Amino acid sequence: MADAQLSPAFLPAHASPHPMANPGYGKRSASDRSPRTAHDFAHLRPREAAIAAFIDRLPDGADISVKTLARTTPYGQCALRTSLNRLQEAGHLRRGREMVTSESGSTHWITRTWWSRTARDDHWWAAFTRGDVPEQRKPSPTRSRAHILLAALSRETPALSLSRADCASLAPLVEEWFARGATDDAVRAALTAGLPTPVHHPAALLRRRLTDKLPPEQPTAPRPVRLLECSECRTPGPPEALPGGICRACRGERAPARPNTPLAAPAVHSRAAEIRAAMSMKREERTPV
Repeated sequence: MADAQLSPAFLPAHASPHPMANPGYGKRSASDRSPRTAHDFAHLRPREAAIAAFIDRLPDGADISVKTLARTTPYGQCALRTSLNRLQEAGHLRRGREMVTSESGSTHWITRTWWSRTARDDHWWAAFTRGDVPEQRKPSPTRSRAHILLAALSRETPALSLSRADCASLAPLVEEWFARGATDDAVRAALTAGLPTPVHHPAALLRRRLTDKLPPEQPTAPRPVRLLECSECRTPGPPEALPGGICRACRGERAPARPNTPLAAPAVHSRAAEIRAAMSMKREERTPV
């Protein structure tokens, strides 16, 4: 079988679907919600390109450990381990830990394998680890969701007939409702319930309702707490210490000389937090399940 033909569909019809990892583990998409193309992995060697295409088509949560991939692809564990490391060096994959909070409020560390269809450099992965990578936005349609909702009001409520200029003027107010988590039905109900008879100025009435009934802002989601780890020795650390996902010791490089000047207080606090996180993970690894 040629490498280029490898895909999740290469298994025989009677074969079981690719196994999923335990809840919370397995493949985690870091980015790339855009449509796939035939040239996504053209920059890779044939074997790595085939394995990357295979992983890319697996759903989030799929088990992409070396042992499982060896059972579901034509490659052995040694070849897969080498290819996964090459995919990591190319910027498609990172391994690490993420702190999650259970329903009871307790926190624990989960092993993660993050995947990106687009090759990312170390700076991008460092931003992702901090939770600073913005979500990809889809191209804006000719008419926005808010504009379409406003224009459709007159179908069920003729008294709220709006002009094109009215829709364009009121759309930013509706977008603010959407930004605060309101659904189309919630906005529609707020605009149409209990209308006076007759409605003399539909645009003015809707503007007043959109302003007076604006829901409260949604609480800001907490930033993720993540650490990358070396793919060779599994030593956790900040992204800056793991270029290409591999620590300097495993790359055969000497650690840079420490400066004689004392570190600033924020750098000391950051380093202390990293050490505490690493110690916490080590304790969890030693705790029997």
